[in-house]
Amino acid sequence: MTNSPVLVLNQNYQPLNICRARRAVVMIWRGKAEVVENNSDVMRSACIDIPVPSVIRLVYLIRRPPIRVKLSRREVFLRDRYTCQYCSKQTRDLTIDHVIPRRLGGEHSWENVVSACRSCNQKKAGRSPQEAGMRLLRPPAAPRPVMYSFRRDGFHNHPEWLKYVPNDNSGQLDSKV
Repeated sequence: MTNSPVLVLNQNYQPLNICRARRAVVMIWRGKAEVVENNSDVMRSACIDIPVPSVIRLVYLIRRPPIRVKLSRREVFLRDRYTCQYCSKQTRDLTIDHVIPRRLGGEHSWENVVSACRSCNQKKAGRSPQEAGMRLLRPPAAPRPVMYSFRRDGFHNHPEWLKYVPNDNSGQLDSKV
């Protein structure tokens, strides 16, 4: 019970992180947080029974800058939705392609890398898309900064958390979250 996860919300009800029930109870006891939703479990001590919280909210606001998404293969594939940006083929067998090849001065940045299937990457070779006669589906861009740094995949065990976490990518929970 003391190790069950608890969703921690900022004062403005934005998710901050996930902590353990023991830590949540200590924060409530010290007046740093308040219970928003209770679990069905109870922690027992020698003289008191404490309902285990499922969601808590801090009584003060934590200001956090948005978290920039790091450039990695996985994040490029997620941004491009596992779709080749030249032929629009959806597959898990993708490569990273530099739109302007590095040998021509192209950088390894969000604005210059796209997902490409192996055949399109070989067809384009070390040329620019114009030289290869290929067009991009959409121009590459850096994803918006994320507001949350935890994964959402464990939330099916805690349906009461879903109302506090955005479903779309406006808060952009990593589909990794």
